Amino acid sequence: MIVNGFINVVITTIEKRFGLTSSETGLIAGGYDIASFILLIPVSYIGGRAKASKPKYVGVGILVLGIGSLLFASPHYLAGPYRGDNQKENVCQRMSVNGSSLLSNCNDEVETMEIVPNNGFYLMIFLVAQLLHGAGAAPFYTLGVTYLDENVSKKMSSVYLGIYYTMAVIGPALGYVIGGELLKLYTDFLTVDAGSIGMTSNSNVWIGAWWIGFVGAGIICFVIAIPILAFPASLPGAMELAKEKVSEAHEKSTAPSQSPPSEALSKIRQLPRAFTELLSNPAFFLLNLAGASEGLLIAGFASFLPKFIENQFSVSASSAAVLMGLVTVPAGGGGTFLGGYLIKRWNLPCSGILKFCIFVTAACIIFTFAFALSCPNLNFAGVTVAYNGHAENSLSLNSKCNSDCSCLRSEFNPICGVDQVTYYSPCHGGCEQEIQVTDVKVYQNCSCIRGIKANLTSSTSNETIYYDAINTKCNSICGYLWFFVALAFGMMLMTFLCTMPALAATLRVIREDQRSFALGIQWIKVRLLGTIPAPMIFGALIDDTCILWHETCERSGACLVYDNYYMSLYMLALGLIGKTASLLFFFLAWWCYVPPGGRRITPNNGQTVATIMHCEGPNNNLPVQNSTNLIAGS
Repeated sequence: MIVNGFINVVITTIEKRFGLTSSETGLIAGGYDIASFILLIPVSYIGGRAKASKPKYVGVGILVLGIGSLLFASPHYLAGPYRGDNQKENVCQRMSVNGSSLLSNCNDEVETMEIVPNNGFYLMIFLVAQLLHGAGAAPFYTLGVTYLDENVSKKMSSVYLGIYYTMAVIGPALGYVIGGELLKLYTDFLTVDAGSIGMTSNSNVWIGAWWIGFVGAGIICFVIAIPILAFPASLPGAMELAKEKVSEAHEKSTAPSQSPPSEALSKIRQLPRAFTELLSNPAFFLLNLAGASEGLLIAGFASFLPKFIENQFSVSASSAAVLMGLVTVPAGGGGTFLGGYLIKRWNLPCSGILKFCIFVTAACIIFTFAFALSCPNLNFAGVTVAYNGHAENSLSLNSKCNSDCSCLRSEFNPICGVDQVTYYSPCHGGCEQEIQVTDVKVYQNCSCIRGIKANLTSSTSNETIYYDAINTKCNSICGYLWFFVALAFGMMLMTFLCTMPALAATLRVIREDQRSFALGIQWIKVRLLGTIPAPMIFGALIDDTCILWHETCERSGACLVYDNYYMSLYMLALGLIGKTASLLFFFLAWWCYVPPGGRRITPNNGQTVATIMHCEGPNNNLPVQNSTNLIAGS
C-alpha cells in the first residue's frame, strides 16, 4: 500500500510541489528496488538457514518500513506552508514596458521562488526514505513466501500464496483509492481553508494532502510488527508436511548435496556452489527473465499510469488515483487469487503451469493496445495553439494581447478561458481583474480571450458574475477514458492472472532446500533487469514528451504540458516489447523444463521426433515412466 500505492498516487503532486521532473521521481520510485537488490541475497540466504527465524526478519523489516514512511512525509513539514494561493499578483498590470523582455526580470521572481523549494534537498529525503522502504520489504517476498510454503501442505500452498499475493495487490489498490481521496484535501488543510482562498481540487495549482497516508502507514507498521515478531520459527506440524512433499525440481537440480541440506545452506562457503547450481537450471533462469520483463512493466505502469491518465484525459490527480484503485482491486487482486485457485482446481503439473502462463501472456498482448487510444493535445495558448485572434510566426507565451502586462514565467497559475483554451496565468491571458466567487476565482477583462462570457451566481450575495476565465481545468474533449479503463482492466487482469502460477512454477523447478535462496536470486534478477530501471526508463520517456517546462531564472522544474500522441506511442511501445519478451521467456522455460524422471528425445539419424516435456502422473505425485518416442511414420 505504501510503495506501490501511496507513492505512485502522489508522484504528480510532489513533482508540482517540489519542482521535480519525471526522471527524478522515477529515481525515487526505483530507490525501493535498489535497496531490495542490495539486501536480497544476504537477507534471503542468512534468513533461509535451518536455525533462522524467518518471522523475526520479517518483523524487523516492517519496523524499517515504518521509519521510511515517516521520513517520506517529512518534506511537508520541512518545506513550510504551500503558497499556491498567492495568485493576486498574477493579473495583468498594464504598464509601459519593453514587450521583448517580459520574462527576463529575475529580481521580480524572487518571491515566487519560495513556491518551488530547493528540489535537490527534498529529492535526497525522498530517495533515502525509499531506500528504507526497500530495505524493510526485502524479507517479505522471500522469507515470507517460504515461511508460508513450509507450513502448509503442497496442495494448499498455491491457495495460501494466492491469498498472500492478493493482499499484496489489494494493498496498492487501497493505496490508490485512499491516496486519491486524501488528495482532495488541501495540503495545509489543518491551517488553511482552501475555499477561503478560492481553490478547489479542480484548481490547476491545487496540491492535495499527499503526506497523510505515509504518517498513518508508518504508525500502522509499528503496530503490526509486534505480533509478527512473536511468531515461532516454524508452526506445529511443519516437519510432517515437509516429509510428505514430493520434489518436482528440474531433473539436473535434484542431485543431493554433499552435506545435508540443512547444513549445506547454513555454511557461507556453500554460497558459490548453490548460486552456480541455480544458474545452471534453465527453467529457473528463463522464469527469472520472464519475471524481470513483467516486473519492468508492472513497476513502470504502476508508477506513471495515474500520471498518464491525468494528462491524457485531463482529469485531476485524485480522480486518476481513484480510477486506478477501482481497476486494481478487481483486476489485480482478483487475477492474483484466481491464478492460484486455478492451479489448485485443475491440479496442474509444472509444465501445465508454464503452458497456462504462455496462453495468458499471449492474451494480454491484445489488451496492451489500450495505449493506442491517444487524445488530442490540451489547447494551451502559446504552446499548442496560437493566441486567439493573433497570428504569430511561432508559438510563444508572449503575444500582442499581453505584451504590456509584465508577465513572469515563474508565476504558473493556469486558467481556463471561455474559449476552452488554457492560459499560462491570468496575466498571460491579459486578465485585469480577479473576483472570488464562493470557492473559485474568476477573471474579467481578459484581452487575450475571445468568446461569450460565462457566469456564476455567488452563494452568499446571489449576485450573477460574468467572467472570461476561471481557475479550474478545461473540460476534456476526449471520450476515450472509459474505453481505456476497460482495456486497462483486461491488461491488468491478464498480467496478475499469471503472477501466482509463475511463482508456483519457480518453486517447483528448484529443490526444497534451495527455495529461500532461489527466490532471493530471482527477486534480484527481477529488480536488476526490471523494477529498478523501469521507473527511470518510463520517467525519462515521459519527460521526452514534455513540450513546456516550468522555468525560473535559476533552474527548470516540473513539466507543465505533455504531447499526448508521443506519450501514448511510448507507452504502447513499452507494453508491446515487454509482453512479447515475457511470452518468449515463458515459452522457452516450458521448452527447456525436464521434470524428475523425464527425458528429452533428440533427433536420431535425421528422423523427426517429438520432445516429451513431462512425465507426471495424473495426481501430480511420483512420476511414472510411460513416455513414448513419437517418431514420424513409426
